[in-house]
Amino acid sequence: MFAARLDRLASMEVRVGLVKAEELFRGVGVALVTIFSRSGEADPAATAKHAADLVSRGMRAVLVAGTTGEAGTLTQQERTALIEAVRAAIPAEIPVLAGTGAATAETAVSLTAAAARAGADVILAYPPPGSAGLPDFYAAVGNAAAGLAVLAYHVPWISAPGVPVDELAGLPVAGIKDSSGSPDRLLDELAHYKGSTYVGSSAVLALAGPMGGAGAILALANVEPEACCRAFAGDAAAQRGLADIHLEVREGGPAALKRILGRRSGFCDLSRVP
Repeated sequence: MFAARLDRLASMEVRVGLVKAEELFRGVGVALVTIFSRSGEADPAATAKHAADLVSRGMRAVLVAGTTGEAGTLTQQERTALIEAVRAAIPAEIPVLAGTGAATAETAVSLTAAAARAGADVILAYPPPGSAGLPDFYAAVGNAAAGLAVLAYHVPWISAPGVPVDELAGLPVAGIKDSSGSPDRLLDELAHYKGSTYVGSSAVLALAGPMGGAGAILALANVEPEACCRAFAGDAAAQRGLADIHLEVREGGPAALKRILGRRSGFCDLSRVP
């Protein structure tokens, strides 16, 4: 087990070294749901099984404890168990991202340090709402990440006003996940930001991929991984084909997504958020 851990760390070091000038990964990754048991507890084994299936179907990264994973409802023990289980279940070359955004910088730093200890490969963090000190915030997160790459996270309905495009170049991050769904903002990022841009909205995949976006980190990939990959590759028909389920999940959030997943795959559809 120790040798395997060293091999994984060596692989991670190679990826993080490349990230400075290139990408953490290229293609579509999944913003993983957290599967709960019928008694309401997090089920790391089932969540990891779901992650492994998605990787076998083309996912190039797995985000654990993001907003789709109902991170705000998870205890630290649950977060750690989920990261450890997912990391053990998928190949070493597939990065495990850990969501560590929080309402305060202190909490984000604590979550980041714990995620790094649990075996995450990359940190994804939204800033505290209204934060005016983004460089300091991401520097603190980076210090807590203990050498892991950090992605900024623009998700303005949780962390308003989010991360302005014109501040990205001055932040100590490897790139950004932009979940706004705004084609205007996406165009601005791709034209003016030299870091990696990952979209978080399944509505703009056929725009993001052909225009040079590094990838996508998607809730919808929990149930439509192959179609999301085709859309990101520029398949307009695949993008249109995602319309109804995209709108359903956008309206209903993780609960709607889990109902779909439950019907299709038999996983427990319990959600802690309405």
